[in-house]
Amino acid sequence: MDYLINHQTRFEYEHPAGSSHQALRLTPRDSEYQRVLSAQIRVDPLPRTQSQRTDYFGNQVTDVLIRENHHALKILSTSRVQVRSRDDILLDLSPAWETVAQQTRYPDSAGAWDAARFCFPSEQIALEGAREYAEPLITAGKPFLRLAMELTERIHEEFQYQGGVTDAYTPVSEILSNRVGVCQDFAHVGIACLRAYGLPARYVSGYLLTHPPAGQSRLVGADASHAWLSVWCPEFGWVDFDPTNNMRTLAEHITLGWGRDYLDVSPTRGFLLGGGTQKLSVSVDVQPIGESL
Repeated sequence: MDYLINHQTRFEYEHPAGSSHQALRLTPRDSEYQRVLSAQIRVDPLPRTQSQRTDYFGNQVTDVLIRENHHALKILSTSRVQVRSRDDILLDLSPAWETVAQQTRYPDSAGAWDAARFCFPSEQIALEGAREYAEPLITAGKPFLRLAMELTERIHEEFQYQGGVTDAYTPVSEILSNRVGVCQDFAHVGIACLRAYGLPARYVSGYLLTHPPAGQSRLVGADASHAWLSVWCPEFGWVDFDPTNNMRTLAEHITLGWGRDYLDVSPTRGFLLGGGTQKLSVSVDVQPIGESL
């Protein structure tokens, strides 16, 4: 499927901000199942400098520096992306989870070495309580991808989706205790559960095409930033699971980037001089424009 994506971010400041430096992770990345045809980021006010780099995980980062007084900062990312879903996954033919844990503990291939980076706690993903939550699903010899799917299903069934009760820094232990949160939280929980058993899991940031109710038109800007998790499995590579929607990802999931947790792929992250309190508004529009790949 072919998509045109417009992601608009606006910061409004109580007082003039004298300068601002932002690292923007708003450019989708290429992969085996996703192709970026075009991507552009426009910033208002016009930055003094705007440059691109690739971070440690291979994500595209746009650094902008603004040196003039401004009451608002507007960032518009526009991209065109082709995505196709994976149809070659047979969950029960994947290796046992113990085998995967062993291969990433003693990596002997490029894929295993890459995956080994995602087997440990990270800044936002401590493992407290995660091992105990996943324990009922951990049985000897269970295929790893089947385990990941069962964990996805359990999180979907037992956690309530509700915005405004967590933030980017809410610990996994609190989410496990309260059983409420948003897609970011559910991804963090799933990742923590797998890492608690030495299994490789990474955080994926992206978009999800939404569908209007029957008989209603799509609303511009009504789509959403989204997050899910991805696990590495020998022979299959990285396979993505979406606990918010209880599924493996489809061609309607568009990947921005990945890392150990949310902080590695936060869409905007930086600092400013002055400004006082600030108000953030975000609008995302994902428009399908044809079938391809």
